[in-house]
Amino acid sequence: MTLEGKVALITGAATGIGREIALELARAGYRVFANHLDNAAGAAEVGFPVQADVGNPADVERMFRKVGKVDILVNNAAVQTAGPLLEVTDEQWDRVIRTNLTGCFLCTRAAGRLMRDHGTGGAIVNIGSGCCKVPFPGLVSYTASKGGIEMFTKVAAIELGQYGIRVNCVAPGAIEVDRTLADDPTYSERWAGVTPLGRIGMPSDVASAVLFLASPAASFITGQTLWVDGAAFTKPQWPY
Repeated sequence: MTLEGKVALITGAATGIGREIALELARAGYRVFANHLDNAAGAAEVGFPVQADVGNPADVERMFRKVGKVDILVNNAAVQTAGPLLEVTDEQWDRVIRTNLTGCFLCTRAAGRLMRDHGTGGAIVNIGSGCCKVPFPGLVSYTASKGGIEMFTKVAAIELGQYGIRVNCVAPGAIEVDRTLADDPTYSERWAGVTPLGRIGMPSDVASAVLFLASPAASFITGQTLWVDGAAFTKPQWPY
């Protein structure tokens, strides 16, 4: 496939899964813009750094003006607040929904307008979660935001298809990144034990799925959710 001149923008690209997605797309030949909130050094390691709070409309507009042309958008930026539903504060709820769901909307709208106006189509990949399929107790705002992203993906795919813009969702399962290991040193072993493939996922597993959906190999795929979870959230909890 010919990728000369193709531009990819990945939000939340300075660390974790976003970082690996940026590297994977760069290796495939895309010119990568790496969005970050406050980690310019990390973003610069994987692409051209572009600072923006994805939940802020003015920031998003400024970011897309700087990038100018987008062929691939990956909505990866996300935050998480843990705690029982009855103890979640207004501020905690708003921060998660604003970053995860509103950020996905704002960036998709901006990218979609650019893709439409350039007339060359494009691909948008939204990063979902295992909680697109099952509820995560203690993560009510995160679960709500990721569930919203999956349905947003379907609507966007239908509305933007007329412009040759494909919109899909990649839903990772348990993925080993610095944050998950810091939260729980036994995270990898714990999740490997309940995953049918017998191992935990790595950021590269997610990045490979994103690359596929972004590429011409997926030219007739849109409005779909691709699960990258080793079947962890497909396996039923049998009582025996």
